[in-house]
Amino acid sequence: MTTIRFLASRLVKSIVILLCIAVLNFFLIRLAPGDPAAVMAGEAGASDEIFLQQLKEKFGLDQPLLVQLRIYMWDIVRFDLGFSYRQQMPVSQLIFERLPATLLMTGTAFVLSILFGVVGGVLAAQKPGSWRDTGIMTAAIIFYATPLFWIALMAVLLFSVQLGWLPAFGFETVGSGYTGLQRALDIARHLVLPSMTLALFFMAVYARMTRASMLEVASMDFVKTARAKGVPDKLIQRRHILRNALLPVVTLAGLQAGQMIGGAVLTETVFAWPGIGRLMFDALLQRDYNLLLGVFLVSAMLVIAVNILTDIVYRMIDPRIGEGA
Repeated sequence: MTTIRFLASRLVKSIVILLCIAVLNFFLIRLAPGDPAAVMAGEAGASDEIFLQQLKEKFGLDQPLLVQLRIYMWDIVRFDLGFSYRQQMPVSQLIFERLPATLLMTGTAFVLSILFGVVGGVLAAQKPGSWRDTGIMTAAIIFYATPLFWIALMAVLLFSVQLGWLPAFGFETVGSGYTGLQRALDIARHLVLPSMTLALFFMAVYARMTRASMLEVASMDFVKTARAKGVPDKLIQRRHILRNALLPVVTLAGLQAGQMIGGAVLTETVFAWPGIGRLMFDALLQRDYNLLLGVFLVSAMLVIAVNILTDIVYRMIDPRIGEGA
C-alpha cells in the first residue's frame, strides 16, 4: 500500500471514528446528573419555573434529545462547535485560545518522556543486572508508582518555595511586559515544572518497555548470527537491536497520547496552567455542555492525529509493516 493510499485510508477511518466519538460523548454528557439551566438560574438568583423554561428555550435544551443530537452533529459537520452559554463566547474561540498552552506542555512532556525513557532503557539493557540497570529501573518504578498530584505538589514545594529556582504557577509572569526572547525564556521557566511532572510517569513506562524489548531482541537468532559474523557490537546495538526494539515503544507512545492529554487536566489544575484541561474542568463544574463537548472533540482529534503520526513513524522504522496494511 502506497503512502498516499495509506494516509487516505487512515483519514477516512479517522473521520468515522471521530463522528462515533461525538455521538457517544453527546449521550454520556446528557446522562450526567445536573441541569445547566437550573445551575444558571440558581446563580442568577431566579430559580422560578418561568425563568428556567426561558433559559431552556434560549439554549435549545427544551428540544427532544434526538433533535439536540441532530443539531449538534450538523454543527460539527459545518465545523461549528456551538456557543458556550456560561462564558458567552463561541466554543471554538475559547478552545483555540487555550489550545496552544496545552500543546506546548503536553508536547514538551511527550518529547522529554520519549527521549529520557528510551535512553534510560537502552543504558539499562546494555548491562542487565548491574548497578546502573538497578538504579534506572528503581527510579522508573518510583516514578511509575507515585501519584502525579503528589509529585506536582512536592516539585512546587522544593523548587519554588524552598529553593526559589522556578515559578510555581501560571503560564508567564503577570504584568512583566516581556516581549520576544525575554517572554520566551519566561514561558520556558514556567513550563519546566508542569512538563517534567507530566513526563515522569511516561518516562518510567518507556524506560521499562525499551529495556524489556531490547533484551528480548538481543536474544534472537539474527542478532546471534550478526555477532558470529563479527559485526561490531555498537553496530549490532544500533541497527539490529534498537531499531527492532523501538517498534513496541512507538506503538505504546501512540496509545498513551490520550492518557497524556488526560493527565494534563490534573497538571494544569495544580500549576494553574491556562490550557484546555482547566477549561474542561471548569466546564464540567458549570455544566457547560457545549464547551465540554467541544473540548472532548478537540482532544479526540489530537489523539487521532498522534496515532496517524505514530503509524507513519512505524512505517519509517520498518517499511515491511505497511505492505499488508
